[in-house]
Order: sequence, then structure tokens, then C-alpha cells
Amino acid sequence: MMTPLLLLVLVSGCWADSDFGQNSTDPKYFRTVYIADKESRLGIKIDQPKVVSYRGSNATLPCKFYYKPVPVHAVQTPLKVRIKWTKLTSDYLKQIDVFVSLGNNWKSFGNYQGRVFRENENDASITITDLTLEDYGNYKCEVIEGLDDVTGTVLLDLQGVVFPYFPRLGRYYMNFIEAQKACEDQDAIVASFEQLYDAWRAGMDWCNAGWLSDGSVQYPITKPREPCGGRNTVPGIRSYGYRDHVKDKYDVFCFTSNHKGRFYYLIHFRKLTYGEAVQACIKDGSRIAKVGQMYAAWKLLGYDRCDAGWLADGSVRYPISRPRKRCSESEAAVRFAGFPDKKHRLYGVYCFRNN
Repeated sequence: MMTPLLLLVLVSGCWADSDFGQNSTDPKYFRTVYIADKESRLGIKIDQPKVVSYRGSNATLPCKFYYKPVPVHAVQTPLKVRIKWTKLTSDYLKQIDVFVSLGNNWKSFGNYQGRVFRENENDASITITDLTLEDYGNYKCEVIEGLDDVTGTVLLDLQGVVFPYFPRLGRYYMNFIEAQKACEDQDAIVASFEQLYDAWRAGMDWCNAGWLSDGSVQYPITKPREPCGGRNTVPGIRSYGYRDHVKDKYDVFCFTSNHKGRFYYLIHFRKLTYGEAVQACIKDGSRIAKVGQMYAAWKLLGYDRCDAGWLADGSVRYPISRPRKRCSESEAAVRFAGFPDKKHRLYGVYCFRNN
């Protein structure tokens, strides 16, 4: 009589310790599937649930697995283990394919093509090279053997800086699509809630609501006051909830990371109009710098300059890392002088040159 098809319950896909030896037989470490007269055991371990790197560098997302086929017949060939990596999004129904491998065959997808590698056939870990801002986020590692599978997640975080942004038109002029474009134009992406939260914990205080990458609108307050949610409220992230991506208009919080290039203030014999500033950078072998490039230089490199200068969006700003009299006396910050008339010859210029 044929043995019935059975599926027995597994307890966990995560390891409680680092014992990968033959004596690790505690059933909580494994998923066990019984199909007719065949059984297999599979476990997974994420050593580092959060990996921190920066744009332009490499990052290894750890995912170790334990696989022990238990064939009934000596001549039985064990099934191959399939490794699959996907990137999770704020839309829980949508995942982005990153990498898949089966034996010696593998494939990477989309923007990850040519940048993702698995170096050890006994390890599901992958390395992503030449990181971009868009690579930030949560990744799922899935190990599949037959009808059995285990999963784990890793957050790929980037060193960087969150900054609020609004265009020349003024505050609350951008829907979500326009906000995405605005951040992209400033060498940045729309910040996630987690990135804004980390910025708030580091002291960020901003009283204007802005889009975040999940489509919500929020703003960080460290010093409660009347125009910003009320004087008697507690510090925190104020939320307007999820808004209509087309009809509703707000500012945006952008995120940028390390850049491959040189950000600098161009020494010039006189002040410049906006058009003259653009040409001056070109003549120097560079381009006029973007807002995100100034924030990255200020936050990650400690760039400090008490000279107001034009940036690519037509704004005038200057970065202060060492507060002092007449140069942001009270705090380290990127100072904003507005969007002046582009014909005014009142400012210098900040340039950026790729390596």
C-alpha cells in the first residue's frame, strides 16, 4: 500500500545559536517535510540583520543555510537547493527580483544585473557592488529545497543625510511624483520613514510636512511649539497619514549618501549671476553643484564654508560644520539664503566634479 503524502509542521526559520555541527538536532532549528518516504531538513541563519554601507561601495548581505537531505535509498540523488533574493517594497504585494541561483546556474535582474554575486556555494549570502541610493531597503533571502523553504530578511542601510526640500515656487507645491523628481534632480531619493526617524533622533527639527517614500506625509519635531503640532505635545514625528499622490501637495524629505567626486567652492575674482555661475563651473572642468551634493559634503565630509553660493536649482546656500559668529552661530547646518533673482551678481558658486 502506498505511503500517504504528509506535511509536518516546522517551528522556525531562524537559528537560535551558531552551532552548525552534526549534533544540532533540536527540531526548532529545522523545517521537516515528509513526502511519501523521503525527508529533508533545512535551516537558515542571518548573522547580521542590518548591513551599513555607502553609495559607490560594496555590501555583503549575509544568509547562511543548513541543508541535510536524508535519502531513503542509497542511490537516491538529493535535490538541488534554490537560492532567491528579492527586495521588499512599501507595497507588501510587490517585490523586486534581485538574484536567483540553482546549482551553478544563476541570474540577476533589472538594475542589479552585473552587480550581484554569490561567492560560496554552501552559503546563500550575496554581495552587491557599486551601491546606488536606490539599493537602500529590506531584502529577503529564500532558500528552497523541493517543497520546503525558509526565509530571512536583511536591511541594507546607507550612510547619508536626510534634508528637507521645496522648489523655487515655494512650500507645498509638489505632489508625490513631482517630489520624486525633485529629489532625483538634487542627487537624492525620497527618504524612507526609517531614515527620517534616524534623522529626528539625531536632532532634526523641521516644521513643514513632506512626502516620504511610502507615500505618507510627515515631519520631525524635537522642540514642540505652537505652529508645529502644539506647545504641549511631545517631540516626535508628526504624521498627516497617506495622501493622494496626484492631488495633494507638500514639500519632500530627500536622502543622499556619499558621492564619487569633489565638491568645492570656486574661487572667482568677482560675484556671479546664476548664468555666470553655471559657466564658471563648466570652464573649471566641473558642473554647478546640486543641493544633495552640498548636504553630503557637509554631513559626511565635514565641509565648512561661510560663503553663500549658487546651486543648480537656483537656490543660494552655504554649509557650516563649525558654528561661529556670522556663520550659523548656534548650530552646524546648511544655511539657506532663498531663491534670489538669477540676474543678481551677489554670490559665488559651488561646483562638483566627478572623479
